[in-house]
Amino acid sequence: VQLVESGGGLVQPGGALRLSCAASGFTFSSYGMRWYRQAPGKERELVAAITSAGGITTYADAIKGRFTISRDNAKNTVHLQMNSLKPEDTAVYYCNARRPGETGYWGQGTQVTVSS
Repeated sequence: VQLVESGGGLVQPGGALRLSCAASGFTFSSYGMRWYRQAPGKERELVAAITSAGGITTYADAIKGRFTISRDNAKNTVHLQMNSLKPEDTAVYYCNARRPGETGYWGQGTQVTVSS
């Protein structure tokens, strides 16, 4: 099982990034997918989630209206489009695959830094 995040980097406030998570080794279309983030000194927090078929998405209040989660089950990928980035969005972003009642699988994370 592998989840590999990409797309992080350094961006100025107000900028945008698109994170991707490539999945392999499991039946991707059977899993709900989530993006979490962890800032230095803080606990990991849920940012966005999408159901296995992609029909339902949920977002943390802090990023609602700025971030969009999507998935492509044909390509076993999930994306997080991040717009209007703020310094407080700086964190390591992780993708997670899970089914109800399971801890699921985690990627290694990708660093997002929002700074001028």
